[in-house]
Amino acid sequence: MLRWIVALTPLAGVIILPLAVPIIIDRFGIAPGVFTVLLLTTLWFAAMLRTSEMPH
Repeated sequence: MLRWIVALTPLAGVIILPLAVPIIIDRFGIAPGVFTVLLLTTLWFAAMLRTSEMPH
């Protein structure tokens, strides 16, 4: 199960971020779009660090 999460975390960020931000900017404006970028990238980075596998 953890291997799937490790494998999908980078893909999820790469797919969701470019799709979500233009939609938010189009519907709500630039300020919420910038806030969305900051929030999503911070969450994505934290998830990437949390699920990273270090060599032994």
